[in-house]
Amino acid sequence: MRNIYKTLCLAAGLVAMTSCSDFLDQTSPSELDNKTTFNNTYYTELTVNKIYGSLTQDQAYSNFMPIIAGLNTDCELVDGLGTDASNTSSERGNMNYNANPGWTQLSRVWDVMYGIIENANLVIDGINNSELIKTKGDDCDTMLRFRAEAKVLRAMIYFDLIRLFGDIPFATGASDSNLENVYVGKTDRDAIMEALIGDLEESIPYLPWAGGTTYTTERVTKGYAHGLLANIALTRAGWFIREAAKEGYVTATENSDPAYPTQRCDDEKRHEMYKLAEEHLAAIINDNTHSMTPTLAGYWNGVNLCELDNTYRENLFEIPMGLNNSSELGYTVGFRVNGAFPGGVSEEHNYGPKGNSSGKLKLTAPYYMSFDAADQRRDLTCALMQIRTKSGVYKEDMLGNAPFAIYCGKWDYRKMKNRKDGWWDAVKASDQKVCSGINVVKMRYPHVLLMYAEVMNELYGSYNTGGEYCSKTAFEALSEIHTRAFNGDKAAAEAHLTKLINEQGFFETIVDENAWELAGEGVRKFDLIRWNLLSAKIDEFKESYRNAVNNGSYPAKIYYKFKEDNFTIDVTTFNYNEPVEAGYFSANFFGRETTDAKQEQLLVNLPSISAGLNRVVKNRYLLPIASTTISTSNGKLHNSYGYSD
Repeated sequence: MRNIYKTLCLAAGLVAMTSCSDFLDQTSPSELDNKTTFNNTYYTELTVNKIYGSLTQDQAYSNFMPIIAGLNTDCELVDGLGTDASNTSSERGNMNYNANPGWTQLSRVWDVMYGIIENANLVIDGINNSELIKTKGDDCDTMLRFRAEAKVLRAMIYFDLIRLFGDIPFATGASDSNLENVYVGKTDRDAIMEALIGDLEESIPYLPWAGGTTYTTERVTKGYAHGLLANIALTRAGWFIREAAKEGYVTATENSDPAYPTQRCDDEKRHEMYKLAEEHLAAIINDNTHSMTPTLAGYWNGVNLCELDNTYRENLFEIPMGLNNSSELGYTVGFRVNGAFPGGVSEEHNYGPKGNSSGKLKLTAPYYMSFDAADQRRDLTCALMQIRTKSGVYKEDMLGNAPFAIYCGKWDYRKMKNRKDGWWDAVKASDQKVCSGINVVKMRYPHVLLMYAEVMNELYGSYNTGGEYCSKTAFEALSEIHTRAFNGDKAAAEAHLTKLINEQGFFETIVDENAWELAGEGVRKFDLIRWNLLSAKIDEFKESYRNAVNNGSYPAKIYYKFKEDNFTIDVTTFNYNEPVEAGYFSANFFGRETTDAKQEQLLVNLPSISAGLNRVVKNRYLLPIASTTISTSNGKLHNSYGYSD
């Protein structure tokens, strides 16, 4: 796709790092010694680019982190239902919280992520020992920027590892050749987050804001560093399941295990972290480098076309991927193309001999039904149809009664075919999976506004005149997101928002807005965790579905028309009452479960969803450390939370 990906791949091939052990998954020795490499800005940039390039591995950000790691929540599910939900050899069981230390994916993720950390540590150490940073001038400034980039990327990786595994080994220096500093035990995650905050505070002054084509959002920017720091601060202030109770911490009254309690820091520390988040979120808002694309359709169309936005820069940081090399966005998550192109129909709808779309990430019926009818995010996010051959006809087809198997339509083959990088030709020519090359967005501006609204509501209230650093109110931040979702109709958006706030409170409205805006993007699970709402929201989703079926409040049929091409379903024609005019088709809908003799969705699939979350240990959302990782740790690592080694 873009030239930066070619540069990253070149860097990965040209520059290798010092080897140490399988535990940290190191690469082979470099042909250039550190003195030569880090006293030259060109070679140093190659080593930094290698860090970016290593982010594109499947077990890092091509697949696992943006798609698998964020499952399951109240609105996002892995495609494991019934007996599949207890399959501990795949994500279908493990992401239903039936995790097993023997799952091979665990060690792969661990090794890849720690390998990236080691690469970052080598860069940071090399720059710290460089003669160039002892001088003044452009070379010194460039090296300090490179070091800041490496520190932010390292902080990002550590933060994600904490959210996956809890307490983990923490090293900020490169591994010794004698391995003396390789085999280490766990560090408390709060201490790690404090260190990461310090690294980010130190790095922010050396990073530029995204601007033009010279320094784009495909590199770590000042905006992303501010946003990452704020996210870490809010997580530091939030709830976490603990290996043991911590003195002086607040223990949750709900969803807390007696042996492994869910706790947060005391009120004083919490206030400090919210103030820190306020400062850094306000810095992003006040600078005006980042804003929202005017329309939702425009934003997601640009994502699918792999067009880098240098106007609004809604994405604060997007990891650059490469066509047919990395990124499963559009394949493992996205609108479903179910089966090969059969020929004999319009070439416009040819997606190749594989079909090339699995849609492993699913959305739920209660989530779909929660949207206001005027909210454009519903039909953009929730795809109730797929492309497949049915009764010998190849066209779009409604899913029917599939309350836990709605596809996430944000990534969409129908939009991707208009790309200019040859993606469509690659798909049509291959009977194998074609990686989409769509960039993985680590943070976008609506998430900044959601965090800001949360912070302002916590510190000042929802309808205030602004805080210490920014005049924007909590309501204004939330309204900005909501208004775009209502196609710019500010009056209608604010009326709906005010109604929600009056009915359920401001914080609960933020929680809902988080789902409507960010579902499928690997964000919601970790926000629910820090709010200690993961278990409660999953219970609420299940109860909502159960009540809707038992009360007969879901429509049994959905009626729809096709567009003029007689291939594409027109979502604007969706109707739940039998239409009187001709030209409508019908399909079963969620209410079909009411009269289904088996009621498999209600009686088999629903109970299996996220069933392991409270089965052994309450609120056990953290993954275990892999058995193979533990066995090679020289006795330094052991599992907790009721997991075996």
